Amino acid sequence: MRVLVVDDDETLRMIVRSTLESRGDQVVEAEDGEKAVQLVTHSGPFDAVLLDVNMPRLSGIDALIRIKELSPTTFCLMLTAYTNVQDAVAAIKHGAFDYLEKPIDGERLLKVMDSAIAANALVAQLRFSAPQLEFDTGRKIVGSSTQIQKVFEIIHRLAKVDTSVMVRGESGTGKELVARAIHVNSHRMKGPFVGVNCAAIPENLIESEIFGHEKGAFTGADRKKIGKFQFAEGGTLFLDEIGDISAQMQVKLLRVLQERVFTPVGSNQEIKSNVRVVAATNQPLEKMTQTGAFRADLFYRLNVMPITLPPLRERREDIAPLAQFMVQKFNKLHQRSIKGFDNRALGALRMYNWPGNIRELENVVEHAFIVETSELVRIEALPEHIQLMASGKKDLAEGDCLAAVVSEIDPTLSQVSDLNYPQLKERFEREFLIRALRAFNGRINQTAEHTQMTKVTLLRKLEKYGIDPKSYHNLS
Repeated sequence: MRVLVVDDDETLRMIVRSTLESRGDQVVEAEDGEKAVQLVTHSGPFDAVLLDVNMPRLSGIDALIRIKELSPTTFCLMLTAYTNVQDAVAAIKHGAFDYLEKPIDGERLLKVMDSAIAANALVAQLRFSAPQLEFDTGRKIVGSSTQIQKVFEIIHRLAKVDTSVMVRGESGTGKELVARAIHVNSHRMKGPFVGVNCAAIPENLIESEIFGHEKGAFTGADRKKIGKFQFAEGGTLFLDEIGDISAQMQVKLLRVLQERVFTPVGSNQEIKSNVRVVAATNQPLEKMTQTGAFRADLFYRLNVMPITLPPLRERREDIAPLAQFMVQKFNKLHQRSIKGFDNRALGALRMYNWPGNIRELENVVEHAFIVETSELVRIEALPEHIQLMASGKKDLAEGDCLAAVVSEIDPTLSQVSDLNYPQLKERFEREFLIRALRAFNGRINQTAEHTQMTKVTLLRKLEKYGIDPKSYHNLS
């Protein structure tokens, strides 16, 4: 990791530096908060910043706030004397990951840094499992950036509270990854994260699996069993495919969420529960509540602040960086040195509709690693069904470039034969204006400036397409 250590005590900086460099971290030092902000501004973001609370020129908390504005993904750790622990706790509310009391214990420091690395890795993966956040010289550009900002904003809010969460999305879109990201960024990060696939457990065993049972509770119960709620005590319980649980289980789960107690099968003793529940589903729970297949009160209890992940086919612009991210992953796993995909292979990946979403893409990339012998993945190394899909295209490498642009606006237009510019021009223009307004919160002057239109031209086009800029205020 690239780490910035900020403290006016030179001896303490030396101790921390020595500890971190012993495991290969690259360490930069600063003697006060003002210098730290300058370093982050001019030398780029650090993976982690260690900040003393009390420093000359600029306090640790003020420096923290400015650093998080410059680099939101940087993990900041506060260094504090025992008497200033309350200041460090306050800093956590401003985005600090954790705090360390002085004198600094080397073993404790390394454990906290390991936790930061783990959390950082999850956030990095989440970037690729949710819509991409794109930058152009530090500015948000038109595209899917407002979507990912919304996803991260919801995760940030949920990390500060203990509300139950519902994650929605098709199979393979990264719902469990979102649940883990919420866990590692919350005050429960040091507790366990326990996952349960409700659809994979037989109906007659799921109550025992989740709540546990006493010896002799039913035929075959020859010993006491601890349930998932007890394993997750103090942490987070992730219930995947929540829509598959029975009506009886829905009642019992609702009781835990409302009263924070549960009773194991075959027991008369209530057990208190300190567990956060994150549920996930790809089923239409709203319709299921109308038919009675899913309890409305449980749905509303879980759906306070839902997170919805779009399918991969609705964000084709993310396929190239996703595939490259997976290339790096499998290079490490298989000790290979593949550089990426050639144009025809990448074009085929962009054209495919990905019914299995991120999970299917990962399987395809791994398949290519097994087959490919050169330094670039060629179309011949992709699974046969993707090759067949691409085989009818003329000049795929060139046609794909335009098709990929079209599919970002309308995922249904993924074929080269769909690319009839005269027919699509107005649809493109209208969608472009809507995305631009979303990116700049409906502000006419900023939208005109960044799209290089005159204000008069922009207003004329908005009137032409019946677009009201006020409806895009404060969407992000």
